[in-house]
Amino acid sequence: MNDYGAWLKAALVRAVKTGAQTLASLIGTGAVGILDLDWAQMAGVTATAVVLSLLTSVAGVPEVGDGASPLSKGGE
Repeated sequence: MNDYGAWLKAALVRAVKTGAQTLASLIGTGAVGILDLDWAQMAGVTATAVVLSLLTSVAGVPEVGDGASPLSKGGE
């Protein structure tokens, strides 16, 4: 269970970072006023990026042990 907890923490950190990077790229250079942005659409795109990051982490995250996912080892 310890391997799973470490993997989950690393996967969530990566997902949050991915979401922040996605949102920052969608905001752009500031040529548009902050109130003029389509926040609902940007939130949807960011949420999709977070989910994709978590799904990618199922294969493993290099920050944890040998980089393999405990899910691929049956959660041992």
